[in-house]
Amino acid sequence: MDEESRINILRESIMQIVQDEEEKDRKAAGQPAQQATEQKERIQLNCQVNAAGEFEIACITAGVGNGWEFRPEVLKESLSLWNDAQCFLDHSWFGHSLKDLAGVIYSPAWDEGIQGITAKLRPAGPSKVLLQELGAEMLSQEHKPDVGFSADILFTAQGKKVEKILRVFSVDLVFDPARGGAFLRALNSRIKELGMAEEVKLNNSGGQPGPAALEKDAEAIRQLLDIQKQQQTLADEAEKVRAIRVQMCEYLLTSGLAAAKLPAAVSERVRKQFAGMVFEPTELSQAIEDARALVSELTGGMIVNGPGAIHGMYSSGDQLQAAVDDLLGAERDEDKKNLKVASLQGIRELYLTLTGDLNMHGGYHPEHVKLATTADFTGLVKNALNKIVVQKWTELGRAGYDWWRSIVVTEHFNNLNTITGTLVGTVGALPTVAEGAEYTELAVGDSPETADFVKYGGYIPLTLELIDRDETRKLRAYPAELASAGLRKLSALVAAIFTDGNNYGPTMADTGTLFNATAVTTKGGHKNYLTTALSASEWEIVSQAVYKQPMLIKQATGLYGTGPAMALSPRYCLVPRALKVTAMKILYPAWENTSGIHSENMQQGAIGDVLVVPEWTDVTDWAAAVDPRLAPAIFVGERFGLMPEIFIAGNEMDPAVFMNDESRLKVRHFLAVWVNDFRPLHRSVVAG
Repeated sequence: MDEESRINILRESIMQIVQDEEEKDRKAAGQPAQQATEQKERIQLNCQVNAAGEFEIACITAGVGNGWEFRPEVLKESLSLWNDAQCFLDHSWFGHSLKDLAGVIYSPAWDEGIQGITAKLRPAGPSKVLLQELGAEMLSQEHKPDVGFSADILFTAQGKKVEKILRVFSVDLVFDPARGGAFLRALNSRIKELGMAEEVKLNNSGGQPGPAALEKDAEAIRQLLDIQKQQQTLADEAEKVRAIRVQMCEYLLTSGLAAAKLPAAVSERVRKQFAGMVFEPTELSQAIEDARALVSELTGGMIVNGPGAIHGMYSSGDQLQAAVDDLLGAERDEDKKNLKVASLQGIRELYLTLTGDLNMHGGYHPEHVKLATTADFTGLVKNALNKIVVQKWTELGRAGYDWWRSIVVTEHFNNLNTITGTLVGTVGALPTVAEGAEYTELAVGDSPETADFVKYGGYIPLTLELIDRDETRKLRAYPAELASAGLRKLSALVAAIFTDGNNYGPTMADTGTLFNATAVTTKGGHKNYLTTALSASEWEIVSQAVYKQPMLIKQATGLYGTGPAMALSPRYCLVPRALKVTAMKILYPAWENTSGIHSENMQQGAIGDVLVVPEWTDVTDWAAAVDPRLAPAIFVGERFGLMPEIFIAGNEMDPAVFMNDESRLKVRHFLAVWVNDFRPLHRSVVAG
């Protein structure tokens, strides 16, 4: 067998290996064998230059090229994608440079004669002179340079049939293009992953690979075989190591069970659990301890004689609290979930049972009390209502009203003094210290922001008439409303940071508003305010702006904006409800469904999330924020808890009971919300 025949056989073998590997990958991922795949190909183009110096290009023609079948209807559907495609000098796998820009494609049209797409190429950009010179030579010389155009496109395919062209990245001027029409060169993505990208050039004699290409294929095959041998060697070594670990674990299992002295049946059960496995010693120890506990539980009654074990003791107060929780719809405490209690018929029954106030005077009458207990009516009801507040708070949070948790830092304070949030500066660069010279003081300052606690609250009357009418359903609704009011208040306070001051935010200690377009090298300049609508490209612009924000060194002339870059990109995109889908298509590429798929390439691998701000009514304004765990900006201070507190005043000596025949359900909330740093935030207010 000659060398060329051997290489052809090896070529077929390697392609079969690649196809088999792809099939395995699809099966492992649970995909059908013919599921649509996405490929990126560089397709060679025919071209000619017209008298005006503009290239006439046959962008792509129907047919089969390097195994991919492009049908006329697929090409016709992609016609609009070729308009305004850029032309660069040479291909680039890592992004084009502006200096390589040579022209722009326009006026794409379908040509029935060639069954393909034609277009015009207008020279433009830093490299247009080279494009024009080559065009002139190709028009004037009989022996033309070996120069042509190659299209860089993205498409989906079913098997080897192209289903849809998704995007035309560029149409580039390259040296030594493949001869003939379209589809004469493509890069096999599977082989490229193995480090052996192959370029097939077809000659004029019949489409067979030339000697240079065959030699290149042979070298690629030899490299692949070497890689397979290395992988097999590593797999063999790993299997040997695993066998040794299994043997060591077997010794550990035997010695551990011998020392445990468990009953034979239990010991055998543990042995079966770990036999033939690789495990950590702590896993075996835990299993042995669990087995001991089980044996002790099963055999303890046979050793100790006496009364049965007492699993729990409950007072009348515990039973009443469980009954009140059930009555008002609050979740019981964990240790009382299995407690059996009689159901209350309503709030009136509870009130009369605990107060004996048959004439509804609002007092305590022990002679009529039906149950002797230290529990009181207001305390039991308050506990149940506070539980409902927690439940409702959690439910509303899941519905989206706790969006602010993602962008704030919450702190607890032990008093109501004015809060000073200090942002300490960093050191820009360490200066050189000459031998024997003194060290100089480093410029490190701070930017203090202050905030005061604000008390929010109110009360809801719990009238004796409500109790006498037994309006339990209304009472059950009160705490839910209080929880909703508290959570919505917090949401509104954080949302207002972005909209206060005519959308510029509060004024900070450096005299600048939170959001402004002033350069950071001036006092109060924050450079975090734009007026452009949300889009994938605009999100990238904002992300870069936040990333480049200089860290604080010191608030002093000559030092403003001179710190090193913060080097953090925003994680959260804050939008009104009207922009939710737009934002999701940008941050979650799978949501994008337009033909351009801009976000697929710009946001691939990005980490981000969309936060809908309920209080924002402008349908075009949006903002960005960095993860507060990396760079905190907004702070929420709480004094007695992040959730509002509920109190009930219902003693007969209380003025409201005496004057109004009502107990009062009071809610109280101490909060402080402030901004400590402008750098992690960015605001875009769109005119109109």
